[in-house]
Amino acid sequence: MPLDPDFIADCPYGPDGQLIDEILLVDKEQSLVRARMPTHDDLPITRTQRVHPVLHPRHVSGGLMVHMTGIMGFVHAYYVLDLRHRDGWVGYGAKIHAARFHAIAAPGEPLVLEARATQVRIGDRRGIGRYTLRFTQGDTLVYEGDQTAWWERLEAEGKAPAPQG
Repeated sequence: MPLDPDFIADCPYGPDGQLIDEILLVDKEQSLVRARMPTHDDLPITRTQRVHPVLHPRHVSGGLMVHMTGIMGFVHAYYVLDLRHRDGWVGYGAKIHAARFHAIAAPGEPLVLEARATQVRIGDRRGIGRYTLRFTQGDTLVYEGDQTAWWERLEAEGKAPAPQG
């Protein structure tokens, strides 16, 4: 499904920082979300690479993929946990337990980003979750990770300021 305008507006990053163009799967029962990330030469960090055809081919940077783990955490929080930034909820990565880059993702074919919560505890004001993440390009596994994120509701009435930008 295309990105919901409410999702785009609620995200703490503007559209240029979200970098996904489609939600492919929301499975609340399995605590699983999947999204598509277009890849192209003008991605942040990618556009500034000094490319060498053998030693340093153009690719989606590992740092950008780590950023995308946070975006997928937001996708999960929004669609599975029903936590809304506009209601005061904010989430952050707390710990990367494991991160493994299996292959270089070249610009061109989109990445499919998957996040599955393996543990989640959400209270009235705080929450924590642990995720497994898998990013693929076609049939190739590019990245997999195991990470913990935490959420906090910043204002008791849920009247957080609107995201800027």
